Amino acid sequence: MCGIAGIHAYLDVAPPVDHGELVRVTERMTARGPDGSGLWLADDHRTGFGHRRLAIIDLSNGGAQPMQGENGRLTITFNGEIYNYRELRAELQAKGRVFRSESDTEVLLHLYAEYGADMVRRLRGMFAFGLWDAARRTLLLARDPLGVKPLYWSDDGWTVRFASQAKALLAGGAVSRDPDPAGIVGFHLLGSVPEPFTIWRGVHALPAGTTLTVDATGPHEPVRYYDVAAALAARSASRAHDLDGARGRLAGALHDSVRHHLVADVPVAVFLSAGIDSGALLGTMADLGARDVSAVTLAFDEFKGLALDEAPLAAEVAARYGARHIVRTVDRPEFERDLPMLLDAMDMPTIDGINTWFVAKAAREAGIKVALSGLGADECFGGYPSFVDVPRSVRWLRPISWVPGLGALARRGLSGVIAAGLGLHPKSAGVLQYGGSWAGAYLLRRSVYMPWELETLLAPDLVEEGLRRLAPLSRIAAALEAGKPLGDFDRVAALETSLYMRNQLLRDADWAGMAHSVEIRVPYVDPFFLAALPPGDVLANVRAKDVVAEVPSKPLPDSVRHRRKTGFSTPVGRWLTEAAGRGVSEALAEPAPAGIDFSAASRSWAQRVWRSGWLEPATA
Repeated sequence: MCGIAGIHAYLDVAPPVDHGELVRVTERMTARGPDGSGLWLADDHRTGFGHRRLAIIDLSNGGAQPMQGENGRLTITFNGEIYNYRELRAELQAKGRVFRSESDTEVLLHLYAEYGADMVRRLRGMFAFGLWDAARRTLLLARDPLGVKPLYWSDDGWTVRFASQAKALLAGGAVSRDPDPAGIVGFHLLGSVPEPFTIWRGVHALPAGTTLTVDATGPHEPVRYYDVAAALAARSASRAHDLDGARGRLAGALHDSVRHHLVADVPVAVFLSAGIDSGALLGTMADLGARDVSAVTLAFDEFKGLALDEAPLAAEVAARYGARHIVRTVDRPEFERDLPMLLDAMDMPTIDGINTWFVAKAAREAGIKVALSGLGADECFGGYPSFVDVPRSVRWLRPISWVPGLGALARRGLSGVIAAGLGLHPKSAGVLQYGGSWAGAYLLRRSVYMPWELETLLAPDLVEEGLRRLAPLSRIAAALEAGKPLGDFDRVAALETSLYMRNQLLRDADWAGMAHSVEIRVPYVDPFFLAALPPGDVLANVRAKDVVAEVPSKPLPDSVRHRRKTGFSTPVGRWLTEAAGRGVSEALAEPAPAGIDFSAASRSWAQRVWRSGWLEPATA
């Protein structure tokens, strides 16, 4: 796991690579790679790569980057891990290719020489890389299928720049900081910035599952090689819809994914909550022979004695599977002390990531470099209320949505009622207007603010342009277009995986983990794992979470299996609401009824994050 950077002057009239800029971009990512750094400049100074290294596979200097192929034709800067690199290496050796190191990075060089850009289809792992082909005079940028690792790029018309962090590109001093209304509106709508946008017009997120080629004419359009909806449709079409073998297939898929995610030359730990997903990972690690595993759990004094306290049940699970249990308690003063550093590390505005910041901090304090996380299981196995709420909303409200203008009229009328202070949440005004379509119902479920609320937060002209360019309903609907018609379960799984998980959960895991030089691996976020699972309707019928709890040879205890789902929570919402003068009992109240997220804390935190100076000029 690392930080990567690159500058490529593709037009002859463009100035050569500025060595100082490349250093500034690379060094902005020091926390991503404290174990080493490297720079490479082509002989003509038209292309340059930077790298910060967190050594996980091949700890020797043989794994140092940027790395060149034996004849100097290919050069790569790579962030991530390739879990099937040993199998690929053996295949390439059988073809006569000779290796000088034990690193997965060198495998990428040989694989590209053999297959070109199509190499990405053979990779199992999380990755983002830039690869310069001197013979073809092309730069290839690539990002893993599900978007575990980020990659940002910019183009000023003659030079392309890329990096693992958007803020790193800005640190170089050559990329415009002009705001992008689409990204700003996206954050206020959804609590994260949807790819390919960022909040800066000159910086783009390379979409997950795509490659981008830059030649003498400049960057081409990104080419998609993986799509979630298409993958779920293919899985459904290729497997019998039976329940008999579903449990065995799920267990086999999880064992295989965890086995691959344990590939490392350093110990692999686990982030352990009181839930099924991380507990099943720990139990599976034990079944696979992992020993002396560290399990890290986050705790808060405010949660002691409440169902939200993860520590007691996590301790029971850790003991069950023989793990060394590390409990890290966080209090409000520590949160307030860390807040400036947290916001600085936050690569783009988000309403999440605080929990990961502190659990990664605890891991670093314990000397841990790699940890497995249960992130992604809810998207696979239907663990969110949206798997019930969104299809139900579409079924009930679709007939109403066919009446022209009725939803908008009802929304305007309800907005007036809500403004009168009758206790309804502002989002509830849009139920009739949005709830009858898949895209609208999902936006209603996941949004922080709704489109008609934005002019109370942002300048009207920014909102107008942002909504036009973002086209939120069309963007959400596009997540379902590539596959054949999907069942209700798989529709929601595709939406949650392509949007919420990719743009928020995975991005937050990356910046928050890397801020502490901790690599977070996600066995449930793996296209090979998804492809091996039973179809979505079968997962729903077998109650997949119950099956996951039984995957370890010692199944998870009943105390975990029957615990009410609370999520991986922090008391930040309470701290924010207390600061605003609300009572403690109100701040800790039970969640509102399913259907709409009524969290005032999400709105408060979104505004706190946004007011932290995202569009201000960089300081020296």
